[in-house]
Amino acid sequence: MPKAAQPTFEPEAPLIRRRDRREDVEMDITPMIDITFLLLIFFIVCSTPDQKSSFELAEARHGKGVSERNSIFITVSAESADPAPVYLADGINGESLPNDLDEQNELIREAVEKGRTELKENVLIKADRNVAYRDVARVIKAVSRVEGAKIHLAVLEAD
Repeated sequence: MPKAAQPTFEPEAPLIRRRDRREDVEMDITPMIDITFLLLIFFIVCSTPDQKSSFELAEARHGKGVSERNSIFITVSAESADPAPVYLADGINGESLPNDLDEQNELIREAVEKGRTELKENVLIKADRNVAYRDVARVIKAVSRVEGAKIHLAVLEAD
C-alpha cells in the first residue's frame, strides 16, 4: 500500500494563519428597516385621535349675524408680538389688555361677566386673518369660563 504523504512543517512558517485586516464587513440592514416599518404601521393603526380637540367650524356663507347691541367685543390683533395683543371692544375704541397671559385671561373673564349683568349674552371675537389660532383659542378658553356666554367668531360675509 502506498504511503500517505506526510505534511512537512517548515520551522519558519507561522502555525496560525491570520486573516487579512482589510476585509470589509457588511451588515445587512434590511431586517432592521422591516422592523421599523412594522412598528410605524402598528402605532398608526393602534393610535386613537384626540376627539376633544377636533371640531369643524361653520362656513361664513351659512352663518347668521349677531346683534351688536347684545354683544361684547374682543379683538385679537395681528401685530408681531407674542402673545398677540388683545383689546376689549372693537379694536378701534377700547382698552388694550396687558401682555401677561394670566392677567389678560382674568380681565377677559371680568369683562364678559360684566357684559352678562348688562344682558349681553353674545361674545364676538374679532381676529385678524394673520393671527395664530393659538391666540384665538386662548381667548375662547378665557371666555368659556363664564357660564352662559355664547361665543361667536367674526368673519367676512361671503359675496
